[in-house]
Amino acid sequence: MLSFYQTKYRTFEMLLIGLLSFSISICKAQDYELPSAEPKTNQIIIGGDYNYPPYEFTDSSGKYTGYNVELSQEIATVMGLNIKIKLDAWESIRDQFDRGEIDILQGMAATPERTNIYNFSPHTYVNHSIFARDDSPKISDYTQLGGYRVIVQANGSAFDMLNQSNLNIILIQVETHADALRLLSSGRYDFAVVSNLPGLYLSKKLGLSNITAISNLERNRLYGYATKAGDEALISQFAQGLAILKNTGRQQEIYDKWFGPLKVSPWSKAGIAIGIFIVVLLFISTIVIIWNKALRKKVESRTNELQAQQLQLLHADKMASLGVLVSGVAHEINNPCSILTLNFPFVKEVFEQAAEVLDEHQSLHGDFLIAGVGYNRLRNMLPEILDDMHVASNKVKGIVEDLKSFAVKGETVHEKTERLDLNELTSRSLRLVSNQLKNSTSNVEVNLANKLPTFYGSGSRIEQVIVNLILNACQALEDKSQKITITTYFHAKYDCVVFTIEDQGVGIDAKNLIKLTDPFYTTKRQSGGTGLGLSVSAGIVRDHQGKITFKSTLGQGTKVKLSLPLIQKENEL
Repeated sequence: MLSFYQTKYRTFEMLLIGLLSFSISICKAQDYELPSAEPKTNQIIIGGDYNYPPYEFTDSSGKYTGYNVELSQEIATVMGLNIKIKLDAWESIRDQFDRGEIDILQGMAATPERTNIYNFSPHTYVNHSIFARDDSPKISDYTQLGGYRVIVQANGSAFDMLNQSNLNIILIQVETHADALRLLSSGRYDFAVVSNLPGLYLSKKLGLSNITAISNLERNRLYGYATKAGDEALISQFAQGLAILKNTGRQQEIYDKWFGPLKVSPWSKAGIAIGIFIVVLLFISTIVIIWNKALRKKVESRTNELQAQQLQLLHADKMASLGVLVSGVAHEINNPCSILTLNFPFVKEVFEQAAEVLDEHQSLHGDFLIAGVGYNRLRNMLPEILDDMHVASNKVKGIVEDLKSFAVKGETVHEKTERLDLNELTSRSLRLVSNQLKNSTSNVEVNLANKLPTFYGSGSRIEQVIVNLILNACQALEDKSQKITITTYFHAKYDCVVFTIEDQGVGIDAKNLIKLTDPFYTTKRQSGGTGLGLSVSAGIVRDHQGKITFKSTLGQGTKVKLSLPLIQKENEL
């Protein structure tokens, strides 16, 4: 997109300012005329949205104001233009513009489709965000909007994009962004897609405390003046005026006036502080990784201690004794794990907010180094590092909680339930045990069904079951030529998703199949087995109202089938 403007308007490339802005809102229409110092004969009609703060809107006294309005007035002054500003509902302004009643728009987002029919002279950037209520369905990006009712501004760029997305989104068109946000806040429809900055501005001004922006619809899109194709003379006048305001610093003054209170301080004032923050964040991340490895070793050490002591307690009160042992581990390990778990979201949120300013700086000055790493690479790498560390700390905590849950009969370790994708859990489990798989077999077949329905449950606990089943299959193999087959599918008759794993290992004697989920039963005692793995796994599956079955032939292999129903709700676990 940027190359289009560089080709067509080389004289004002400097105006492509890296500002993270946001879109769409609403107000009333009225005409405003600015007499110029040297007025030209022909009056230029400039159109805009009457309720799109802080870009353009009508204030409480009925006066047109905002960044776009003030910028147009300054351009008219320096270029000696006779202008008339007209703000109205965006759909009406678009119709008047297309009919030729308005000469130029002072604020339009440059989409690929629009660049074919309009000339643009951009002065900033905008982007759109998905707004949701607290009780809206949980999604992570716009590709998951299919089937939902989404409120958008009529004839806006968000409508154009979603209407052409082939995602089967039910679009509800309204006149203004304020209408969209009010409807969403009142409980009607599922989501609203509006320009980010106007959306935040209006939700705060209108007191809509039950809605929030949850995801960006797109990356920054160029935004500025637009004329019809063929009217190069008019767009060139405004481009020249923008260049003058840019060179004299007046454009930056106007920008700071309207966007300064809404955004993080400019890079020129906060860059050093942000750079120091990133360095500190990287240092903390390194310490956390080292700490996490130490915790993992400590868990392994304590687990080995428990296994050794279990052998001496087989004929005693196993459950009570195990609970006493585990309480010591939980006390020492859960506290540091809780500190990590509580602080990761804060660290990640701080980085995401800092990334807005860094993105702005990058758009102006190109890629740059932070702690010796290019920002383009760091922008994608650091969130993944933080997520991996968060998952790892939760996993350490989950292991201790599972032992507690097993040892203290009748007590349940409550975990947050969420919608889960069996394919995603399977893929993540395969990554966790990739080394064991490589060391055990050279013949692994994975068949994951397309578009499995989701189910409610605890992701970490189901993942623990899958990991345990994969490790058991690896341990059953006698040489690397033997095969492991992993499959997922949806069983429509029983309304459940199914995970199966089949190995060509030693198999299990039929008389021992019924004992597999018994506590402390194991055929691998000499190699350190405790008999807790399948017993804990069976308990987790029961908590999810699921079922786990085993079929095996001695000397030929074993097949395990894990079925998880879709019907359970969060409060049933």
